[in-house]
Amino acid sequence: MTAVYVVSVLLVFLTMALALVRALKGPTIYDRILAVNVIGTKTVLVVALISVFSGNGDLVDVALVYALINFLAVVAVMKLARCGDLAAAHTPNVTTDNAHE
Repeated sequence: MTAVYVVSVLLVFLTMALALVRALKGPTIYDRILAVNVIGTKTVLVVALISVFSGNGDLVDVALVYALINFLAVVAVMKLARCGDLAAAHTPNVTTDNAHE
């Protein structure tokens, strides 16, 4: 069973390396943000696998807190990329067409 955990962690690290390549290459900011989100999610998975492997259930709490921080950070970076300011109120770009009224 130990070999299965080791192979699982190595495969997760491989996917993290591929996501790192995507984060460095881009080509758009949204590709980079998605790649960083994937790396964060895979980190949560690695912490959970280490928790199972070591038998220490307290690390699952650490993984959940890291997942929440990862989610909030991605939402903040997406708002920063879209609006240019974290404090800016979001106003949807709605165009009105008076021809149909």
